[in-house]
Amino acid sequence: MPSVIALSGSPSTDSRTAHVADYALRRLSLSGHRTEHLAVRELPAAELLAGRAGSAPLRDALSAIADADGVIVATPVYKAAYTGLLKAFLDLLPQSGLAGKAVLPLATGGSLAHLLTLDYALRPVLSALGARHITAGTFVLDGAVERLPAGTGPGGLRARIEPEAELRLIQAVDGFEQALSPGGRFPDRAAHPGAPALRIAAG
Repeated sequence: MPSVIALSGSPSTDSRTAHVADYALRRLSLSGHRTEHLAVRELPAAELLAGRAGSAPLRDALSAIADADGVIVATPVYKAAYTGLLKAFLDLLPQSGLAGKAVLPLATGGSLAHLLTLDYALRPVLSALGARHITAGTFVLDGAVERLPAGTGPGGLRARIEPEAELRLIQAVDGFEQALSPGGRFPDRAAHPGAPALRIAAG
């Protein structure tokens, strides 16, 4: 089965963005995919900001991205854009760092005013890095993600996602999974060529 890594770009230690990425990874792991979660905030800040890609922690992180068949790129929205933390890491990837990979963009935020961030801010960067398929992304409102004590959530997750938002996230993950398969396509956009690439998971 293909391997998938989630790259989450929140600086928070209890990030809703990371919880949403964990949900996506769990669904993929239940289908047999090998999964890994890389939280950029856990990388050494000095090396990251200085762009020292040769340091051991950053080298290992970049290798994990290179080895994955699919990448979930998850970010909170700050000032109508993805985080500077995520940008610092993406800047370390080679020009073709996502070549041959399926990529699922996810975002969380406090207002629907930011829901186009995925298409207008993040998607162009992912495309420039050579992603094979950038599947339909999902924006999840912060209010749709309830943080829970460790081990108390469904399936051991540390958050509960409101049903409507969960359904849209499931649809996005399932579309991403189809793109991971050999000869995978964009199921939604193939059926509706003019449809937007963004799903809104508003709760």
